[in-house]
Amino acid sequence: MQAIDHYAWTNRWRNRHPLEKLLPALTLLLLTLVLPPLRIGPLALAGTTLATVGGAGIPLKTVLGVLAAPAAFLLAGIPFLAISLSFNDGFSLHFSPDGLQLALETSVRALAAVGCLSFLTLTTPMADLIPLVRRAGVPAGIIELILLIYRLIFVFAERALTGRQAQAARLGYSRFDRGLRSTGLLAGNLFQRALARARRLEIGLAARGYAGDLKVLQLEWPLSWPRLALAMTLVGLTGLASGWI
Repeated sequence: MQAIDHYAWTNRWRNRHPLEKLLPALTLLLLTLVLPPLRIGPLALAGTTLATVGGAGIPLKTVLGVLAAPAAFLLAGIPFLAISLSFNDGFSLHFSPDGLQLALETSVRALAAVGCLSFLTLTTPMADLIPLVRRAGVPAGIIELILLIYRLIFVFAERALTGRQAQAARLGYSRFDRGLRSTGLLAGNLFQRALARARRLEIGLAARGYAGDLKVLQLEWPLSWPRLALAMTLVGLTGLASGWI
């Protein structure tokens, strides 16, 4: 999470209008959901990776790290779709070609969709997307919850890492039973800290006259219509190319 937020604020496309990144990413995401996955999926994934690495200047290692966890989750689910169980004549396993095809299509489609979202998250900070969300008519209460949760994720992630390092230094994970006990203690401690932090935050907002809307300074970036048109053209060409393969 910290690496994602770091590159979102420091990449080469940081000063571009968020719509120049949001609209192409969402359009390409829509294409990956409606077009044949084995055709559009590799093109969409390659396009978003090229734009993220070559355009925004984000290291390929970081992009692969963001995609690694979803890819591992998808690969772990392939055997459950490709192999069928039968209890008619006792317990037996059968390989299903249709199940393998379904697993392959599902995995490629999901990974391409994750690639579109990773491009957006690695190139656009959350603070830049909030004005667009407000203009879309999302209620102010939901927006405030998004901002507060996004902020607290980093706070408690850092505390969780610090707490785990302290437990590991005291051999809290030297055995399996100790690891379970340490994990439970860490989770309980974080829960108590979350309640205390929420209470302090509520008191602080009330003391500052909070009336349901947090006023923050928003930077306005100029919208470049030529860049937006070029990006949408490339997305359209990607969709057309998937039909020619």
